Amino acid sequence: MAWVFVDGDFVSKEEAKLSVYDHGLLYGDGVFEGIRAYEGKVFRLREHMERLYASAHAILLEVPYSLEDFEEIVLETLRRNELATGYIRIVVTRGRGDLGLDPRSCPRASVVVIAEPLALFPKELYEKGIRLFTVAVRRPRQDILPPQVKSLNYLNNVYAKVQARRAGYDEALLLNTEGYVTEGSGENIFVVKDGALLTPPPWVGILKGITRAAVLELAKERGIPAREEVLTLTDVYTADEVFLTGTAAEIVPVVEVDGRTIGAGKPGPITGELLEAFRALTRTEGVPIAPSGRRV
Repeated sequence: MAWVFVDGDFVSKEEAKLSVYDHGLLYGDGVFEGIRAYEGKVFRLREHMERLYASAHAILLEVPYSLEDFEEIVLETLRRNELATGYIRIVVTRGRGDLGLDPRSCPRASVVVIAEPLALFPKELYEKGIRLFTVAVRRPRQDILPPQVKSLNYLNNVYAKVQARRAGYDEALLLNTEGYVTEGSGENIFVVKDGALLTPPPWVGILKGITRAAVLELAKERGIPAREEVLTLTDVYTADEVFLTGTAAEIVPVVEVDGRTIGAGKPGPITGELLEAFRALTRTEGVPIAPSGRRV
């Protein structure tokens, strides 16, 4: 049986419910995180939790647990489901209210934690790479909907994914309102040019990814020049290598963008080196799932 944490209780997957008056459902008012566990350890749990709390703070949403207690809830959810390797989804909504927009009608936030086995991406995806399509929908500006807040309002991302798939491509590439490259529908983007690793800075309109940060660290350790830099589509088209990063996808090579072949048309050596290094990192770093004596 699969167990889900909902507002203080562990219930079966079939019994896991929130009110239809929850403002997360009615208005996308809430925040979330996706986290991975590898071989008995949760990768960068603290970083994910800190981002969750930062997103909640930005929208004046009070998480009803301390960060430490919430971490233990995540670990206990994995234990209840007997998962050593898997994917964790945390959702914090504004909670049950009325049909109005005013969040003051919601006295307490609702919390959901789901842990399930992760359906691994096909091996050939990493061996052959994927194709990107630059969609018409733009990433919202910071003053409209801050991309660094990982909110439940993901329609922009969904719309981008729909456009890319209907065009026959694997993934979307989004620009901001000024025409600069931001990210994929759910991943950060990197390009390799003349041996240097480049990725857009947060201010252009990206989520500061946990995997993105890990890749920048790994590049530095290996002597690969890496920096944040504003990128145009031409920079992407003429790159030697392109790849996407994300919690679920890890590091995915890109071999084509808008009909342009990237580099040699196959995953590049720096992409491969970083993917191997990242997977080694996930096998050694993380918070143990095994009980430590702490309970909430």
